[in-house]
Amino acid sequence: MATKLFVGSLPWSVDDTQLADLFAEFGTVASAKVIIDRETNRSKGFGFVEFDDDEAAKAAINKLNNSEMNGRTIVVNEARPQEPRAPRRDFGGDRGGDRGGYNDRRY
Repeated sequence: MATKLFVGSLPWSVDDTQLADLFAEFGTVASAKVIIDRETNRSKGFGFVEFDDDEAAKAAINKLNNSEMNGRTIVVNEARPQEPRAPRRDFGGDRGGDRGGYNDRRY
């Protein structure tokens, strides 16, 4: 079974390839993904690395947790399962413009 690792406090300049390269010394990296903010298109400073071999994942945690990468101390631990999010609210309709009401009151 694959083991997914959370990697936090990443330098902003790190990309998927650099993240995979950092973990490659411990075994075959099944996937490496730096999480990107969709509005700014910049790194959020964390990512995930997945190993097929559980022992390789444990070795990576032991060696890389609290280690330094490009001047930052990174955090590496086993990823927790993603918690389900509440559904997004659909406010629907046209909500633009001033329709009078409270803001039009004169005091």
